[in-house]
Amino acid sequence: MTKKLVIVESPAKARTLSQFLGKDYNVTASVGHIRDLPEKELGVDISNNFTPKYVIAKSKQKIVKEIRDKASKASAIYLATDPDREGEAISWHIIEAAKLSNYPLKRVVFHEITQDAINSAFRHPRNIDLRLVDAQQARRILDRLVGYKISPILWKRVRPGLSAGRVQSAALKLIVDRETEIAAFVPSEYWSIEAQLAKECETASQFEAQLVGNNEAKIAIKNEQQAQDLVAILRNASYSVAAIKQKKSTRKPAPPFITSTLQQESWRKLKFNGKRTMVIAQQLYEGLPLGEKGPVGLITYMRTDSTHVTPSAITDTRSYIEEKYGSDFVPTTPHRYAKKVKGAQEAHEAIRPTSVLREPSQLKQFLTTEQLRLYTLIWQRMVASQMAAAQIQTTTVDIEAKSNADKQKYLFRTSTSEVHFPGFLTLYQESRDDEEEEKKKTLPPLAKGDLLVLLGLSPEQHFTQPPPRYTEATLIKALEELGIGRPSTYAPILSIIQERGYVERSNGRLAPSELGKIVSDLLSEHFAGIVNVGFTAQMEEKLDQVAGGHLEWVPMLRDFYGTFEETVSKATTAIPKISEPTDEICELCGSPMVIKWGKWGKFLSCTEFPKCKNSRSLKDTGANGSQTADKQESEITDQICELCGRPMEVKQGRWGKFVACTGYNDPDKKKRCKNTKSILPGMGIRCPNPDCDGEIVEKRSKKGRIFYGCSRYPKCKFASWNKPLAEACPKCQGLLTLSKNNKAKCSNCGYEGKANKEA
Repeated sequence: MTKKLVIVESPAKARTLSQFLGKDYNVTASVGHIRDLPEKELGVDISNNFTPKYVIAKSKQKIVKEIRDKASKASAIYLATDPDREGEAISWHIIEAAKLSNYPLKRVVFHEITQDAINSAFRHPRNIDLRLVDAQQARRILDRLVGYKISPILWKRVRPGLSAGRVQSAALKLIVDRETEIAAFVPSEYWSIEAQLAKECETASQFEAQLVGNNEAKIAIKNEQQAQDLVAILRNASYSVAAIKQKKSTRKPAPPFITSTLQQESWRKLKFNGKRTMVIAQQLYEGLPLGEKGPVGLITYMRTDSTHVTPSAITDTRSYIEEKYGSDFVPTTPHRYAKKVKGAQEAHEAIRPTSVLREPSQLKQFLTTEQLRLYTLIWQRMVASQMAAAQIQTTTVDIEAKSNADKQKYLFRTSTSEVHFPGFLTLYQESRDDEEEEKKKTLPPLAKGDLLVLLGLSPEQHFTQPPPRYTEATLIKALEELGIGRPSTYAPILSIIQERGYVERSNGRLAPSELGKIVSDLLSEHFAGIVNVGFTAQMEEKLDQVAGGHLEWVPMLRDFYGTFEETVSKATTAIPKISEPTDEICELCGSPMVIKWGKWGKFLSCTEFPKCKNSRSLKDTGANGSQTADKQESEITDQICELCGRPMEVKQGRWGKFVACTGYNDPDKKKRCKNTKSILPGMGIRCPNPDCDGEIVEKRSKKGRIFYGCSRYPKCKFASWNKPLAEACPKCQGLLTLSKNNKAKCSNCGYEGKANKEA
């Protein structure tokens, strides 16, 4: 009997789908995109209604042939790619590349890989939605036009290899603008005064209260003198409880995850970046083997901006909560969540476990640590979203301080919160951006009129703080709120701006590099109408209109391109080549030297280039803050090259300094010596291997990530991602390393304790 052919994107998804469909179906994978615009040319015929020129990658030609051969023998062909615009476009590309348009084609869409969802999808197939294809195609062409036209200008004016993208440039601008705000911020001084108080005759029950005002007016303490004057007055005041207010409130659970909130919370709780989160989520969605059960799809589709959950999943979750936690934890009616995402487009479900009965503890033996941690996060969020609200009682105590010195009444205030009914907090609580650890306050039993004893006054200086740099979580949140990008683009945006060297990580936050500032400022000045936040969000809205059938994609691109082409033409001549004059003189021809950008950063170059090709590396900063030529970078060392006997010299490379043979650029090519060695920063810490007398040194992996290894490698292969600490383990005298939670952890016995602050 002839089988039916089902085409998906990934082999993992194909394996999971096969076990649900049975022997009458042949499931094959396209392994991602089948074809795309060419890499080395624009690939868009602008004069012919922006017709794209698609090419099949060499690596995919064999796959296309296999799909065509299998299709010729199939009784029906089902296209089961992902349920979004990109998935719709992949299905269309498969049809076009494999020439399947004359075959019996059916498009099936499902948001979770479960038996019920698969059965329902195959009972209700549809045709390819060309509106979604057009929207995705328009996005691809739009991004190609922007990138292909602007990037070469950056190559010529700044340095080769740079790129400018419609969405990535808007994200970079947000980071650069925030850095500008921080640099321009002028902190203001202010002071606070905290009183340590206790009830009379009960001085053991101490509590703290903050000064907030006098005679019901707020007090702003601007300097130390004002603070000390108030302390002098308050030291002799009489204190009593003026009022006690109690307020009951409810705290509702957060909705189940959508793509943006999953990436945000994954960063906050797990420290997974957007790219890592989506890779793991893809694995959970496509299916992982659970012992004898075979591959099982564990979560619903992970690219979504909808908080909608099917009634059956809500019913199952409520039943689970009642059985696990009791009826008090089940709200009278199910929680419903409305979408609040600007420009929300996909009619998807929220991200949730495919079965709430599949507890994380049951999967521990089958999943990797990362998979289990992310699944647990998704599972907890979904279950908590249908649990009863938490009941919280807040007690606020106003304390009156009567001053004999100035006859005024000063108001101090303290408050504490107590959870009367935990509700969803029993299982899960959403993290917040830039949250500070709250000091747990306790209050003794107090009543209005109680006399209090002053135990002490603590004035404290503060300064107003600038807006914080973005983290991955806060940047994704900003992109979502501004309507920049869509669920499938957040992770790629963050990856690209970091991989291009435009943005660097600093203590977990995103800071623009010098190169990033130059590129962003240049684009903002000459392409203000294209790379700004408003334009990017507007284009997303137009793409949504194309997907909804309310706008034709060719006229949309034509409207954009007219202004864009004119802007590019002006910028090509208006943007000068980025260089910085110096006082340095070329020792070869006597011409001035200027600072330019190269592949590995800044360097000095002769202004007569290409006639004179003299160049030198730079120090980070000169004595007066300016950048000057580094005379030490090519200093001759005492080392002798073991290959040719010539001296070795210090050079600067991509990952820092290294030593190279002075015969590296010998005019006689036959006599050139390419010998090089790393300069590894020693840490003064002995290798923990008992049979090794080497020292631990700082190294870099092929991808540039810092790690720590033995100086005697390859004879000794000790290595650690965690930074070794100088002090020894107090239990076994083994090597301590700095763990991710900034604790000292022993590599030998597993001891964990507080790390030295200097580590």
